[in-house]
Amino acid sequence: MTVLIIGGSGFLGTELVRQAVSAGRRPAATFHSRPGSSDGATWHHLDLRDPARLEEVLDTVAPTAVINATSGGADWAVTAEGGIRLAQAAAERGIRLVHVSSDAIFSGTGRDWYDESCLPDPLTPYGAAKATAETAVRLLCPHAAVARTSLIIGNGRSEHEQLVHALAAGTRQGALYTDDIRCPVHVEDLAAALWEITGSEASEAASVFHLAGPDALSRYELGELIARRDGFDPARLPSARRSDTGLHGGLDVRLDNRATQQKLRTRLRGAREFLSESSPEQT
Repeated sequence: MTVLIIGGSGFLGTELVRQAVSAGRRPAATFHSRPGSSDGATWHHLDLRDPARLEEVLDTVAPTAVINATSGGADWAVTAEGGIRLAQAAAERGIRLVHVSSDAIFSGTGRDWYDESCLPDPLTPYGAAKATAETAVRLLCPHAAVARTSLIIGNGRSEHEQLVHALAAGTRQGALYTDDIRCPVHVEDLAAALWEITGSEASEAASVFHLAGPDALSRYELGELIARRDGFDPARLPSARRSDTGLHGGLDVRLDNRATQQKLRTRLRGAREFLSESSPEQT
């Protein structure tokens, strides 16, 4: 199976590439600014806003499957239109598509947990872009898999971990919100689950997967766990309520992963479990 990883130089994409190379595969991966550091992948420059370049990369790689792990943020042309463009190309070529979506597609109002059957009701431009791409994928690609995920944590390398370190050191202003609740997932678990979905019959039919951890935590609670793991005093972390700031977006968005977990061999650990272990950077 030839797999193309869109966004291979990003945080999640880097882990997807690493796991593939470790397993003896040689994946193809794309980058926007600079290629990743792995010597085991073939790298291709790609801007999802450029239809001709997308066609060129797909012609060159001729993938059996594509994992779209790019973020694109709230850039509509990349996240929404680029996702739609990729879905169209995959459908025309009969390529299996695994599309990484986000819990940002949900408003966090009116329910405690969101399962795989829930429909998007985004509140932010990023959430709207992700919801649009996800909907297009499900309509255009009858054999695609949509993988919704939450706050992605690593071994000290994720944005949230770096923010916690900076706040604890006093080198950055801000606060961790006590009412902003998500279901963090470890990047290694997430990547392993995506590879399992890509290579299994689970993605032979249109499917939605919730690749999030089972623990619902506020960003402040998550910060406390990170601080303890990495040897910082959690009391040094400033806290606030996001509902007092006027910022848009869902506050309490919990992805129910139970149905997904029953389909997968990969176990999605909760943050309380994976953050109780020593960080490789601290040992």
